Amino acid sequence: MSEQKKTPGRIRGTGTRRKKPSRSRRAKLITAWTVAGVVVVGGAGLGYAYVTLDGNLSSVDIDAKLGTDRPDDVDDGSQDILVLGSDSRSGDNGKYGADEGAARSDTAMVVHVDKGHKSASVVSIPRDTLIERPACASDTTDETVPAAHRAMFNTAYEVGGPACAVRTVESMSGIRMDHYIEVDFTGFEKLIDELGGVEITTKSAINDSKSHLDLDPGTHTLDGEESLGLVRTRKSVGDGSDLGRIQLQQAFIKALIKQAKSVGVFSSPAKLFGLADAATKALTTDSGLGSVKKLTGFANGLKGLGADHVHMVTLPVEYDPADPNRVLPQEKAGRQVWAALKQDRPIPASATEKSAGDKGDAGKLVE
Repeated sequence: MSEQKKTPGRIRGTGTRRKKPSRSRRAKLITAWTVAGVVVVGGAGLGYAYVTLDGNLSSVDIDAKLGTDRPDDVDDGSQDILVLGSDSRSGDNGKYGADEGAARSDTAMVVHVDKGHKSASVVSIPRDTLIERPACASDTTDETVPAAHRAMFNTAYEVGGPACAVRTVESMSGIRMDHYIEVDFTGFEKLIDELGGVEITTKSAINDSKSHLDLDPGTHTLDGEESLGLVRTRKSVGDGSDLGRIQLQQAFIKALIKQAKSVGVFSSPAKLFGLADAATKALTTDSGLGSVKKLTGFANGLKGLGADHVHMVTLPVEYDPADPNRVLPQEKAGRQVWAALKQDRPIPASATEKSAGDKGDAGKLVE
């Protein structure tokens, strides 16, 4: 079993009580995509920094925690990765709110990279989705957390940590997750700043008191703090729910991928190291990616992916008749989405066209 490395102010895979949620988890997942654009660009050039960068990474042995009761491991060249954003309010993250106890992972995306590694499909799972949560090993004790009916999706991470989140997604999708990546607030901000900001164009004004973001229509280069504000924005976009925010976040991810691809790090070892340092400090991974060598190998497999090769959807849902603040999976449409990933083919548009909230691919609010 891999030994988990610990970094102050970071979510750990085991042993510590998790912190209370906020509304910006989607931000953290974005860093994972940037790693694929940043670590890859340097390739073997990161060798001189392996020792330093290895020390930045935290890892969790998901496989040991889950055992053998999982979907089949299909070795066809494709990859499925669960990317989570979790809310730590300790250390540097305290500026985003009080450290008040158990955390939830309110950002969740299943990333499916096709067997040729030429395209990817990303399925966002709304945090407020009511699901059948499977029984999970506790993240803090030796006990088993019982299964739950109509549990919010993001409680899986709260009660059982990364392994329970993976088990829950595998139970929902019937797809084995090959890897797990988790990213935090502070790491996200610092990485964006290392990139020199991300350029977006807002199609309408965005004014959100909760995320402290005030943008006029037009083109902006957002720094780390502003980028975090953008991906936290909810009340002033779409229907004011997490569904509208997901659309905004997906559009930002595409802008971020473009930015990561455009950064000229070959001519600047210092720039390369700064980006890799920020990225690895932001991450907790499964043990299969728990070193710079392993992470670089993984990222090299994604180097052909650009923003135009990544198709993003939200798991099709409908509002819960008993509680309009919650959503329920659309079972038939959901099966279409998961079947497409399992069969390594594009997600059909018909699978998401009747989903609640904003419809269509990302890009309605920013580009």
